[in-house]
Amino acid sequence: MNQVDYLRISLVDRCNFRCRYCMPEGVKFDYLLKEELLTNEELLRLILEVFMPLGFSRFRLTGGEPLLRPGVAELVGAIASLPQTQDLSITTNGFLLAPQAQKLYDAGLRRINISLDSLNSDTFDQIIGNHGRSRWQEIWQGIQAAHSVGFDPLKLNVVVIPGVNDHEILDLAALTIDKHWHVRFIEFMPIGNGDLFGDRGWISSQDLRQRIRQRWGLTESQICGAGPADVFQIPGAKGTVGFISQMSECFCDRCNRMRLSADGWLRPCLLNETGQIDLKIALRAGISTKKIQEQVRQLLTIKPEINFKERDPGTTGLYTRTMSQIGG
Repeated sequence: MNQVDYLRISLVDRCNFRCRYCMPEGVKFDYLLKEELLTNEELLRLILEVFMPLGFSRFRLTGGEPLLRPGVAELVGAIASLPQTQDLSITTNGFLLAPQAQKLYDAGLRRINISLDSLNSDTFDQIIGNHGRSRWQEIWQGIQAAHSVGFDPLKLNVVVIPGVNDHEILDLAALTIDKHWHVRFIEFMPIGNGDLFGDRGWISSQDLRQRIRQRWGLTESQICGAGPADVFQIPGAKGTVGFISQMSECFCDRCNRMRLSADGWLRPCLLNETGQIDLKIALRAGISTKKIQEQVRQLLTIKPEINFKERDPGTTGLYTRTMSQIGG
């Protein structure tokens, strides 16, 4: 079991997209009120007084859509300036990124993940549940802005959905050839979305690797990230292609992360809430950070036993919470 030193922090539960694999149509959402969210001050106190003393040094800001959070650049700057922060990144859908990219970079952010599930605007709009003006162009502008200001690595996340965007695998992988971009193919997870894509299920990373290998060849990359991706490289390419295989190649035994929801729940696993702790209630009840730290320490001791290995990887519709409610 790896040392758990990586905290994913959800800043908001809201999103300006309604991606069908994350927020399915027909599902009613009761969004958190502003006062239910952890404040910046509470987040920083937890990071500095609870998590860092326990060895956490890597942080990723997620959502919902984190760029919807007022003052996100200021929060980035505060976390980046802490001496114990070894790595700080953000995951965004990119729609609001173009006008904020420079400000985030100046605040100290250097790594960014942008969701890009399709290079085709019609397919993209189908996936994000958009029924109005296409938003693909704004996403592409956000990617270009992030590239221009110097984000490195710049990662593009692709949730692979059979029959919807899997025919674009080679086109998406080709983005890594001429630019130092890193494309991550993610196996579709049936979390809270029932029979969204019918019996299409998911495509294994092994299948995707084979498609790319047949076109260009594929070698293991010397570049390794802090996350669960298996990283490869098209021969001669500047960037890399990675595969996150949570359905076909369970990686629980090398998980190094915990998840903090926007309303303060600390969870040990994406799909298993055993032992979860409400840190917001503890803070606001006046419980000392030393006692909160001890609660988190106890959760860390049982984390190696918390996993989703026993699930049936071919089963869909198992989970009731959506990805946006979990925190990505």
